[in-house]
Amino acid sequence: MKKTVVDIISESAAETFDIGLAIGRKAINGDVFALSGELGSGKTCFTHGLARGLGVGSEYAITSPTFTLMNEYSGRCELYHFDVYRLNQTSELDDIGYDECISEKGVVVIEWAEKIEDVLPEDSVRIKFEYLDEKSRRVVISGSENRLSRLLCDISL
Repeated sequence: MKKTVVDIISESAAETFDIGLAIGRKAINGDVFALSGELGSGKTCFTHGLARGLGVGSEYAITSPTFTLMNEYSGRCELYHFDVYRLNQTSELDDIGYDECISEKGVVVIEWAEKIEDVLPEDSVRIKFEYLDEKSRRVVISGSENRLSRLLCDISL
């Protein structure tokens, strides 16, 4: 499986949302997005856009499940949104149904994915958010060439 890396500069939260929206429109059951980056770097903003791209209705507030660890949303595909920031060890994932969500039909987004690197599916799409300045972020997306070409076909790079 050939890996590809795509580097995108987002100039605002709205652009980060739009990147998520475009990717969400192309996401399919089985896609796993492993997000990493500092607090406030755009992970939840991206996930909000991804959820809307999957058809999750605007009546649902897309917030980081920092305390519940996982939120589930219904759209064109089920969206399982994990925030593993507070996890101390990967064995705690058993308590929140991680294995079932990863193996079920649906789309999975994991914030702070670097904390559970050892249990991420090999074919996860990894997305790193980096601060450039107060509004701008570098969004580095890596994954299989085929998957990224499908997910990023509507994004002008």
